[in-house]
Amino acid sequence: MLVAPHPPGSSRRRPGVGVVAAVVLLLLAGCGGDGETAAGEPLDKVTYLTGFGISGRESHAHTAVAKGFFREAGFEVTIEPGQAGPYNDNAVGAGKAQFAGVDASGAFVRFAKAAPGQRKVRTVAAVQQRTLLSMVTLSDRNIRVPKDLAGKRLGVGPGAAPRVMWPLYAKLAGVGPVTFVENKPDTLAGLLVANKVDAIGLFVAGIPQVEAAEAKLAKEQNRPPRQVVKLPYSDYLTDMYGTVLITSTHLVDRDPDRVRRFTGALMKGLRYAVEHPQEAGQILHDMDAKQNPATAARELELVKPFAVPPGGHPYGFMDPAQVARSIAILQNLPMPNITPEQLVAFDLVPQ
Repeated sequence: MLVAPHPPGSSRRRPGVGVVAAVVLLLLAGCGGDGETAAGEPLDKVTYLTGFGISGRESHAHTAVAKGFFREAGFEVTIEPGQAGPYNDNAVGAGKAQFAGVDASGAFVRFAKAAPGQRKVRTVAAVQQRTLLSMVTLSDRNIRVPKDLAGKRLGVGPGAAPRVMWPLYAKLAGVGPVTFVENKPDTLAGLLVANKVDAIGLFVAGIPQVEAAEAKLAKEQNRPPRQVVKLPYSDYLTDMYGTVLITSTHLVDRDPDRVRRFTGALMKGLRYAVEHPQEAGQILHDMDAKQNPATAARELELVKPFAVPPGGHPYGFMDPAQVARSIAILQNLPMPNITPEQLVAFDLVPQ
């Protein structure tokens, strides 16, 4: 386990092993001891799961730790790498984590398909106002528009959102039959640059990873790097949210103030991260030396247009009308009908 960095100029680290995680540390002199607020009150310890792994697009949570936003809200937060599919929903529903980022498409479908008495999580904020899902390819594949994907080999993570949403995207974009090659998400960039697949299902923010892998291979082969080509799902799924924040139905019902405080601190971290991508990238690197700060910053630059809410609304805002349109889109999969109010706890969404 790695922990959040101390202030600039300090090299002291707490020891730790295991998964990458982060906990709130004393960042400003006089703010109270470890485990206490500035007023000397004990911090509320919670666990947050990222949408998937540790990466630049997920670094807003680490930024909220490092800048003291969670501490100001009364929290000591452990950040753990989440997983695709139902993993995060199940962990939050079982109380193993209190909050998590989840791709909206999967979260909404799973909520709708669950029996009313088994809906253990609710959505409380939007991390991205539009979906980040995309098909990504390289310039030598002669794939310029979605229809060019027909007959191609597409690398996807099993159960991941690009695969789940493919039937609807393909229908709207007029794409013919394709062949899916399933593999672990963190191997997809390597498969693409090695010409083992023609395109991969990826979040737009993951493009810098492909660019880095291609640049490395091009240098080894003494040739110019190929250009990355993206085909965003949002060109067709225009009203679909990206990552959303979920918490347990139990917390929504029993402790809404706790949810509001955590959500507010996380969204403060999101805004700071996308407005200061270089600093946020360095924070992530200080947390986990394996993370390239320049790549993380580039991911945040790509995320910003998707994260900024429309009409001057606060970060995390969700519009009931857009949620209704998202539900209508997903019913083409198909999906059981639900109302926006069942899915989202609008009284807890940042307003």
